[in-house]
Amino acid sequence: MTKPIRVVVAGAAGKMGQAALTAIQSDERLQLVGCLVRHTPKNLPIEKGREVVVESQVQSLLKQTEPDVWLDLTDAESVKKHVDIAISEGVSPVVGATGYNMEQVEAWDQACREKDIGGLACPNFSVGALLMMRFAKEAARFFQHIEIVEYHHAGKKDAPSGTARRTAEMISDEALPSERIEPPLQSRGMMVAGIPIHSVRLLGLVAHQEVLCGGVGELLTIRHDSLSRDSFMPGILEACVAVKELKGMVYGLEHVLF
Repeated sequence: MTKPIRVVVAGAAGKMGQAALTAIQSDERLQLVGCLVRHTPKNLPIEKGREVVVESQVQSLLKQTEPDVWLDLTDAESVKKHVDIAISEGVSPVVGATGYNMEQVEAWDQACREKDIGGLACPNFSVGALLMMRFAKEAARFFQHIEIVEYHHAGKKDAPSGTARRTAEMISDEALPSERIEPPLQSRGMMVAGIPIHSVRLLGLVAHQEVLCGGVGELLTIRHDSLSRDSFMPGILEACVAVKELKGMVYGLEHVLF
């Protein structure tokens, strides 16, 4: 029997992190071996009888657990440092946090190749969201006017979201839209790859996005709604498995799912 893939979760005390802990422990392909937290919480959802190291120091956690995969669900302030250290120790990163740029992805790609390991940087783990982005890219071939509205919970620190940025980049890769709006006022949204993005942060939301495609006498709306963080768990599990078969850093989970 193949040994399970040993996984450490960074940001384990957060809402996404706790959901990931539960999901990983339910998957026979994976073994939860460590949690990185800022302050040791009282009620991490770790099953009784499991030997899981809970630490606040990256190097110490890596030394104690010897993981195969580093799943990072932290924040923009921490993710770059964490992933740099993981790669330097030969541990494959799965990056769910945002706040990095493409230059950083390229640097991670080179570092992964030097260590002969794979990595995955995932703006979104939801299969439905990935399909929404794929459909938006297809629609961009036919519409000259496209805008993105993304809605997230009030605690989300970054705006626009990584998913919205990735969607704009995918849209921009197509021949259209050719009549992009110049940003005369901030109320028109932040421009990413020539596409206006409008960010909403409200209590009661989880993660939602609309891509609005305007044509002569018509409007196409492509929308995805994550109603709970459970929607991200199948993608997280597949990413933790797939990353071990990669070489270099891959940007976007769609490259291993579709």
